[in-house]
Amino acid sequence: MTECRDCVAGLEHCHGTVIHHAVYRSECTEPDCVTPEIVHTFVVDCDAVGCQCSVSVSAHRVG
Repeated sequence: MTECRDCVAGLEHCHGTVIHHAVYRSECTEPDCVTPEIVHTFVVDCDAVGCQCSVSVSAHRVG
């Protein structure tokens, strides 16, 4: 198996994806990940994985 560019360079990174939630804390798809969000290559909004927390926030928005 070949290593990614960051692995070869010895840089801190994660191969998981950060999921940004509207209501909850962001999470990584890799178990036990402690890498900061900014170091992740892949980031998605939670609705891309079927989470409904953004729907409940927008439904209760006053303005």
